[in-house]
Amino acid sequence: MGVLLSLVMVLRPDSEPNAVRAAAEPTAGNKPSAPRTAPEQKAKPSPKPKPKPKPSKASPTPTATTPSERPSPTSAPPSSPRPASGTAPLAGRIQPQVAYKGVATHYDAADGDGACLYGPSPDLMVAAMNHTDYETSKACGAYILVRAANGASVTVRITNECPLPCAPGQLDLSKEAFAKLAGLSAGRIPVTWSLLSPSTSDTVSIRYKTGSSQHWCGIQALDHRNPLARLEVRTGSGWTRLTRTEYNYFLSPDGTGCGGPLRLTDIYGEQLTVDGITVRPDAVQRTRVQFARH
Repeated sequence: MGVLLSLVMVLRPDSEPNAVRAAAEPTAGNKPSAPRTAPEQKAKPSPKPKPKPKPSKASPTPTATTPSERPSPTSAPPSSPRPASGTAPLAGRIQPQVAYKGVATHYDAADGDGACLYGPSPDLMVAAMNHTDYETSKACGAYILVRAANGASVTVRITNECPLPCAPGQLDLSKEAFAKLAGLSAGRIPVTWSLLSPSTSDTVSIRYKTGSSQHWCGIQALDHRNPLARLEVRTGSGWTRLTRTEYNYFLSPDGTGCGGPLRLTDIYGEQLTVDGITVRPDAVQRTRVQFARH
């Protein structure tokens, strides 16, 4: 018995430290914490994350388009998707699909030119927008459908401003346009009018103002189907928005972007990029682009 007890005492000091070291090896190098069981350690390692479902498969909504279906950030050809018809996030006072009430008067439009400075035109189906709705020339180039109480209607293009006391909602039509609704002797008639996005075979044109150069320029867009909301020039840091004047030119007072690429945005948010337009004052330079119809 004495010999047996001696053997037990000799073996015990060696066996206990070995058992402790074996239990500590799996967590060596970790911060002190409660020892984890073997099942927890097996469940901890995480595999590579599974790829998330593509938006087009995860959502059936119409907005879940593939990258090739999204419009380009710098241009939007007619074949590309565009904002839903009627939604105009950049529109001002004049909104699409809204009927406005007012009165129509008439004036001698002469050659069709006016405050928008588009120049003479053989098409005299034009009108002057009241000062409030003219909105610092934002109404310039807009196509408006005008309806009289007798059911007659006429489509006009805004080329002029009707100054105060023209009231909000009032349109001053050319005599030629007014005659489509009533006799000129009527002078003043109640009407309703709304914004149009007409079909057209024309493309947008660009014109630099008299006196423009590489050091100062005024830029104008003509023949755009929808009202123009913004005109931007490209710089080394991206696109710079130019300030619009009441005479319908966008000014670059220090020459920034004069003669370089332009980006046009209509009230629906569609963007067109135009290259190759040089600084040629008073010259109408036609492009190959046009805004989509709404």
